[in-house]
Amino acid sequence: MLWRSQKQSFGRMIDIINRGIGGQEAPEEFSRIESDVIAEAPVMVIWQVGTNAVYRNYNFDQVQATFEAGLDVLAGLPLDVVVMDSQYTQAIIGTPDVLKLANQFMPMIADVAASRKVNLFGRFALMKQWVDGGIPLSELDDGAQEHLHTSEWATDCVTQALLGAINDAVARSANTSS
Repeated sequence: MLWRSQKQSFGRMIDIINRGIGGQEAPEEFSRIESDVIAEAPVMVIWQVGTNAVYRNYNFDQVQATFEAGLDVLAGLPLDVVVMDSQYTQAIIGTPDVLKLANQFMPMIADVAASRKVNLFGRFALMKQWVDGGIPLSELDDGAQEHLHTSEWATDCVTQALLGAINDAVARSANTSS
């Protein structure tokens, strides 16, 4: 969906390569940063972080340390970085313990992104806003038993919001460089 929207916005094809591996989090992703990111020489990296850390109860300090290390590596490259935090689905907020963990991870992700001066796309807050506005939580996941993955509708809405944020950043950049 994102690549189609980008073509419409920028009038040309943009290659989007998804190197995400289901169930992985920053510690495993960091081990693949050279082969899966740097080797592709991208102009933008969107790093989704937090969902599996919360869902699978990863070690908070380990996720933070490898996330920071990964952003430090990316900072030395000529590319833009967008950090996308966790999705807001029943699996992530459905029990008090998991919600407590989510409420620890989301500020850490925001703090690390800010400290590394990279863009943060607050997917968790965006999706929470939908629920607070009356969208049933059940509409946000794909209906599978684990209630973890986002529905097609939610994915499309997140895509459009992300595209809007990217377009706004491009417009701001064009205005400051002219």
